[in-house]
Amino acid sequence: MKILEGKNVIITGASRGIGRGIARVFAEHGANVAFTYSSSEGPAIELEKELASSGVKAKAYKSNAASFTEAESLVSAILKDFGGIDVLINNAGITKDNLLMRMSEEDFDAVIEVNLKSVFNMTKAVQRTMLKQRKGSIINMSSVVGVKGNAGQTNYAASKAGMIGFTKSVALELGSRNIRCNAIAPGFIETEMTESLDEKTVQGWRDAIPLKRGGTPEDIANACLFLASDLSDYITGQVINVDGGMLT
Repeated sequence: MKILEGKNVIITGASRGIGRGIARVFAEHGANVAFTYSSSEGPAIELEKELASSGVKAKAYKSNAASFTEAESLVSAILKDFGGIDVLINNAGITKDNLLMRMSEEDFDAVIEVNLKSVFNMTKAVQRTMLKQRKGSIINMSSVVGVKGNAGQTNYAASKAGMIGFTKSVALELGSRNIRCNAIAPGFIETEMTESLDEKTVQGWRDAIPLKRGGTPEDIANACLFLASDLSDYITGQVINVDGGMLT
């Protein structure tokens, strides 16, 4: 059963990692996928072709989600190309980790702009379309770090915690128009980024997780699939931890 058949979805930052996994799962379930990338043009074009081969419409857009004007232009282009927007997944994000005493103002601002301001930019840009159609699902990719904090990640934690507050406020504002807004808080997810880490360190993290493994992009994608579909029609303003029990 393809539970997103014919739905038009925007995913920011989908050329690799979690975003790429979400795009693949959504296409498998019949969604037309518009996705953004910032610099990884090769992987983005490759993904576009892969998604299209499954029989759905797919298109990659180079866009900086942290830019308000670029977000507006992006949504206008997607509306022209796809004819509508049913689901927005705010997934774009960066890290610039450091202890607070060593963190520069530039690194703090960059993480807030890409991770948090982009959510404002994109949500505001799709809001009018979703209000007109009186239906929509917005999914914001937060983190367990936004729930519990983490030493050396004050900028990242602040951006992800801010995303949760934004999610709950949008859910209250737009709920009467049948627009839902939820957040997902991934735990330790094994992607291309974790492959370069020391295996002993990674295994230590796995051992500390109740399910004794790291998550996969597909684990996150499946949670997104539920929140994007009509199966979650009565769920809004929630934060779903997909962390193998890490915060239990």
